[in-house]
Amino acid sequence: MKKSNNYLPGIYLLLMLLSTIGCGEHPQIEPVTEDTVILAFGNSLTWGTGTTSDNSYPVLLGEMLDCEVINSGVPGELSQEGLARLPDLLDEHEPDLVILCHGGNDILRRKNMDKLSANINSMIELIKESGADIVIVGVPEFGISLKPAKLYSKIAREYRLPYEGKALQEIVSSKSLKSDHVHPNAKGYKKMAKSITAVIREYEKRE
Repeated sequence: MKKSNNYLPGIYLLLMLLSTIGCGEHPQIEPVTEDTVILAFGNSLTWGTGTTSDNSYPVLLGEMLDCEVINSGVPGELSQEGLARLPDLLDEHEPDLVILCHGGNDILRRKNMDKLSANINSMIELIKESGADIVIVGVPEFGISLKPAKLYSKIAREYRLPYEGKALQEIVSSKSLKSDHVHPNAKGYKKMAKSITAVIREYEKRE
């Protein structure tokens, strides 16, 4: 007996519904223009340790996006210290977008990861309250795998934030892209800026 194909329309309908749901969960940020103010917030990876100041990723990012990018990186800073520093910066600069790349020193010093996660969450809440968009950058665990700590992608999913989780993993895995065992060199920071630019462009709102 020939089987009926009456169930096919139902399958197509289900697939369309799932596709629609997926699109609704896609994070969105305001388009970056020449008037946009971006705050690059973090520690030595933001400051540009390992290269000259004009080769730090915030400087290169500003050139790529043709807008103002404020370098607010403090080498050696722990997440608790960054959390305390953040509110004044948000009040002072009133950024439209914050690139959040923090926690590397907590990881290197083997601080409590639950506390790091809580501090990152608190930073995100402060930034959201200010009205700024957020892009979060995953920091490697600097172990055998060099993959970003899982807390970053988890937080990005929970808050529906654009997430860049590949650049630093690739940089610290390549001798040609780093100045020491944790910091990029000029080529590495350029790669970091390009990757963050790509994420920003991917998640910008479309008309």
